[in-house]
Amino acid sequence: MLEEISIENLGVIRSARVPLHPGLTVITGETGAGKTMVLTGLGLLMGGKADPSSVRPGATGAVVEGRLRVSGRDAVGQRIDEAGGSVDDDGTVVVLRTVAAEGRSRAHLGGRSVPQGVLAEIADDLVTVHGQADQLRLRTPSHQRAALDAFAGRAHAELLDEYRAAWTERSGLLEEIADLTARAQERAREAELLRIGLTEIERVDPQPGEDTELTALVARLGNAEELRLGAQAAHDAIVGDDALDGGDVPGDATSAVERARRALETASHLDPSLAGLVERIAGVGYVLADIATEVSGYVEDLQADPGGLEQAHTRLAALGGLTRTYGETIDDVLAWASDAGLRLLDLDDGGERLRSMTERADELTALLSGLGARITASRTATGQRLAAAVTDELAGLAMSGSSLVVDVVPADEPGPWGADLVTLSLVPHPGSPPRPLGKGASGGELSRVMLAIEVALATSGADAGTDDAAPLPTFVFDEVDAGVGGRAAVEVGRRLASLARTAQVVVVTHLAQVAAFADSQLVVTKSSGDADGVDPVTVTGVREVTGEDRVRELARMLSGQDESDAARQHALELLESSVVGR
Repeated sequence: MLEEISIENLGVIRSARVPLHPGLTVITGETGAGKTMVLTGLGLLMGGKADPSSVRPGATGAVVEGRLRVSGRDAVGQRIDEAGGSVDDDGTVVVLRTVAAEGRSRAHLGGRSVPQGVLAEIADDLVTVHGQADQLRLRTPSHQRAALDAFAGRAHAELLDEYRAAWTERSGLLEEIADLTARAQERAREAELLRIGLTEIERVDPQPGEDTELTALVARLGNAEELRLGAQAAHDAIVGDDALDGGDVPGDATSAVERARRALETASHLDPSLAGLVERIAGVGYVLADIATEVSGYVEDLQADPGGLEQAHTRLAALGGLTRTYGETIDDVLAWASDAGLRLLDLDDGGERLRSMTERADELTALLSGLGARITASRTATGQRLAAAVTDELAGLAMSGSSLVVDVVPADEPGPWGADLVTLSLVPHPGSPPRPLGKGASGGELSRVMLAIEVALATSGADAGTDDAAPLPTFVFDEVDAGVGGRAAVEVGRRLASLARTAQVVVVTHLAQVAAFADSQLVVTKSSGDADGVDPVTVTGVREVTGEDRVRELARMLSGQDESDAARQHALELLESSVVGR
């Protein structure tokens, strides 16, 4: 519920604090005093559009701050937490909205700056505002259907959720089916190109790393003579027969190492520390011997092979045809082939997928048909109950003889809401034809029908002992009593008081008959600026009235003369009768 609203520099309101209590609160005041501006401030807190022109003349900006009690509304608390705000320990949250004169608007929730839309989201779960615009919304079939669904209760809501889930799934499937069908030729062309590529790769049958190996083989076979001469020279240097400077001492590396080993071995008899060096030089000799053997084998195996070279060139050419098309290396080509195979399986499976999705879509169509029939039956039965409940309420709102008719007929096309078109019609008096609310009902009639619907929703949940159709925590009615008076006004006040037993109700009214039923009354007053003339702009204030002040305000509303004894007596009678009437 709303606990209080503070307003600064909004319209004619320079500074005002609006305390709000449980039950029925009425906001009264002379015409033009700024009653509606209080609701404008509430609208800003609830995420409404900011209008810079509403900023008080001469002020840099307007500020509206409110405190909401959100305990027991887990979804609201979770959304506040997601937005980064925090709920106080007492279950309340502070909402702040600022509007700069130059046009910028900012919103804060629970101590954090949030987008304006976040305020609107939490408002959907906390507050319902009924004004002239809301009466216009009641004229539309979609909102009439929503009202009927709300009255139907939890089981109906669960049925709608199941229907919407099936509708959403089928809608997604139908989009995929349409996409697959539209792209059938494109998919076929892609599959054919993949098959051609895979066939070519399969024919060549490349092996991992084969292109690298063949490149090395071509280099070796193409330079066989140069390689042989180089390897032979290396072999001769290691174990050759050439003597040093034409003498008798061999000049090969193996002989030189052996001479060094013998010299150190002789010296090691005189110095044992040289023994380690002897062993290391001996190891060098063994390594040289092994290398000489391998080089010799390389020379013997290295033969000019024109046929092998030609085969290697031919194979490289075949592999080159693949790498020019499918990747820079054969490993890239093989990776492409792997991916292409998987993609081809997916493309070839498109027909099977299409059949599977079509079958599932058909199943969902049958499911939706069954669920839609159950929803229609539920709405039809609920429509009868809603019509009876609202008709009873209308009788209490001085519209005796009027009745509500709820028609549930097939829609031209089913939608995510079901297959029904819901129309609310008003029979103004017995024997007259039903008139759709969107065409024939006056503003005053719409006001009372809307109030009757809200009371019916609240009473439905209370009578059932459940929260199936329980109202939101707070209802705000702007001029709900427009176009009514006398006995009808008294009954409007009585019904508002009835609704206030299960919810917080805030009403802007100009009728004393309605105001008398309030649990608390706030009066909006205006003056022509400061007494000293510093601020000549009209100033509006809000104060709560009780006792004699409230009697005086009711008397003013009745006759325009708050000091009239007759008006005061009438005001006292209204207060007494309102208590008895509850």
